[in-house]
Amino acid sequence: MTKHPVLSALAGLALLACSLAAHAADQPRIASINVCTDQLLLKLADPEQIVGLSPYARDPARSWAAADAAKYPLLSGEAEDVLVLKPDVVVAGRFTKRATRELLKDKGLRVAEFDVADSLDDAKRQMLRMGDVVGHRDRAEAQVANLDAAIARAKAAAARTHYRVLSLARRGWVSGEDSLLSSLLAATGLSNAAAEIGVRSGGFASLEAIVKMKPDLILLADNSSFAEDQGQAFLLHPALEKLYPPEKRLIVPERLTVCGGPMLAEALDRLTAEIERVSR
Repeated sequence: MTKHPVLSALAGLALLACSLAAHAADQPRIASINVCTDQLLLKLADPEQIVGLSPYARDPARSWAAADAAKYPLLSGEAEDVLVLKPDVVVAGRFTKRATRELLKDKGLRVAEFDVADSLDDAKRQMLRMGDVVGHRDRAEAQVANLDAAIARAKAAAARTHYRVLSLARRGWVSGEDSLLSSLLAATGLSNAAAEIGVRSGGFASLEAIVKMKPDLILLADNSSFAEDQGQAFLLHPALEKLYPPEKRLIVPERLTVCGGPMLAEALDRLTAEIERVSR
């Protein structure tokens, strides 16, 4: 007996709905208590998998995915509100408060801890790991491929003059040679001048040391001419402004470089464009 086409179509839709519901039920529900794991989660998980994000998830200065985070609840960063949600997995940074991580584990929750990414290779490994945590390895592999393409673009456009660059932040903080920023600089044919003063991961450099070292360029998170406090005022010191006018300053927002993740492709493209600007 021939089935009615409308009934067949409805039966097909019902089967598809059941299949999708079963698939959704198989996916872990995840809470994030770190701004870097927030961004990996937002890019790789299904929306219904995300039950909560860290307190800084919506901060546009810290998070590349701040706009996407607006749809999700913010957590306090402490264990109590995470325990109420009963997620299948909690994703956290290694430097997230240890007491919080240990309490969550003691209560039987699975906690996936992520180290700070110190290189582009670290960032790729973290994306793949988060892809496995959320059950979407294919999405992570696509993001790694996107980052590899950005690295290839950066290498193709690498500066012929190998500038010495010092990444400089509030109060004279510099990113050392063993840092994610150093890896970004190397991909674009630049060298990290912090190595000349023995800064490995990161540390403070005095104004005198910077002036004496005289890197070719400085890398800043913004080009603001207003100092909100003494930490920011360091970057506007007359000695630095004289040595490093706009044509000797590379500007790459902090939200693109502070974490390892999909945003690094945009960071590399931005850095490449900045090099081209100052090289004209």
